[in-house]
Amino acid sequence: MFRSLYSKLAVGLAGLFFVLGLSFVGVTVFSTEMYQQEVNQKLNSKLAEQIVAEKLLMKDNRVNQEALEEIFHMLMVINPGIEIYLLDSEGRILAYSAPKGKVKRKHVDLGPVKRWLEGDMTIPLLGDDPRNLNSKKVFTAARIPEQGELEGYLYVILGGEIYDSIVQKLKGSYILQLSAWMITASLLFALVAGLILFAVLTGRLKQLAKVMDGFRRGETAKQIDLPVKRKKRSADEIDRLGSTFREMAEHIENQMEEVKKSDALRRELIANVSHDLRTPLATLQGYIETLLIKEDRLTEEERRQYLEIAIRHCKRLSKLVSELLDLAKLDSHEIILQREPFNLGELVQDVVQKFQLRANEKQINIMTNVQEELPFADADIALIERVLENLMENAIHYTPQGGHISLVLTPEGENISVQVSDTGRGIPQEELPHIFNRFYQLDKSRKGEKHSGLGLAITKRILELHERSIEVTSSLESGTTFSFHLPVFNPA
Repeated sequence: MFRSLYSKLAVGLAGLFFVLGLSFVGVTVFSTEMYQQEVNQKLNSKLAEQIVAEKLLMKDNRVNQEALEEIFHMLMVINPGIEIYLLDSEGRILAYSAPKGKVKRKHVDLGPVKRWLEGDMTIPLLGDDPRNLNSKKVFTAARIPEQGELEGYLYVILGGEIYDSIVQKLKGSYILQLSAWMITASLLFALVAGLILFAVLTGRLKQLAKVMDGFRRGETAKQIDLPVKRKKRSADEIDRLGSTFREMAEHIENQMEEVKKSDALRRELIANVSHDLRTPLATLQGYIETLLIKEDRLTEEERRQYLEIAIRHCKRLSKLVSELLDLAKLDSHEIILQREPFNLGELVQDVVQKFQLRANEKQINIMTNVQEELPFADADIALIERVLENLMENAIHYTPQGGHISLVLTPEGENISVQVSDTGRGIPQEELPHIFNRFYQLDKSRKGEKHSGLGLAITKRILELHERSIEVTSSLESGTTFSFHLPVFNPA
């Protein structure tokens, strides 16, 4: 019954209003009683003095019964709620206007009486109630006689026994009854309004909880049906919670898609690595086993040929493992850039010399175009050298015999443009978005030595670490151009 937030809020609100209602009624009754006593005491503050001034109640410490009976009769007719007590100078009760057996006290504390006579008090001032040993009531008092030797006191209780109970006060007071009904009606109206307001607020929370349960069961972020505030200023915490949940759900789905893609790439990577490692390993193992089996029957030339093939496959394996390690370091951000100013033209000439022999074997002409007074570049020289080597190796691999490769360096404001072009077979347009993927190869059906498919992926990752990108343009049977930019060194 109390599992929902609305039911808990409703019960809590009802209990709170019940306690507030009782508190309001209690405060109202108490304040009304105190106000009534204050007004009563102020209005009748001179009553005892007037009675003492008009009637001789005591003479020579003796009670004037005739005068006292006359006053009792008069006040009972005029105001039956007033009780009169005649006290001696010590506070003992000598006579009173009450039925026999009703008066419980024989003595009245004179402290409040003396404070009243001296005027040192705050109204309402309460004194002993002779009819109740545990009660205090408002009073008025006067000394007897007014002047001369003190013989006693006239002690007048202004709120008699008839007004003692709250029920009697409520029954006898139209104002108290009206106040009680108004307080009850106001609290009921506030309670109903609060329950309606809670229903509206918790309704949106209930809808949000329903949507969350649906998402937990497998619903997509697009299926989330939550009203969205167009104006962000008018959106409250619940609206922001709904928007945050929607964004979180979309973010989780995007991450899940990325995880799926990453898992697919991981599987493809493992398959490609396994394939690229298995082929040279199998070949290497085959030639070594042949050398061991036919050691005595092979000629020196055949033995050397087998060893050269084995060495070539070992180098291929070593290069593949090295590239895999380099790519893993680049992806894990283990490599920290060591930026420094360097002469990019000299670096290009050094890289060209490394590949000059292989280019001569394929009769490929390598041309460099470096403008004079080229500014220094600001980058990691070792990583940029790796970029140039990968691009040169790729160009030589795909450029046919008798082709051309050109490297062009051009200053462009705060950057230096680097272009590596070849006259190879070119890349189909539909293949261009994939050439920087790991293990991607254009010549999958080509027999013989193959590239690992990691060079361009490493190149792209290095430039990304430099906050740069690489672009490629290509035409079939015309060639391919790779281009990127490096920042110019600024001494400032």
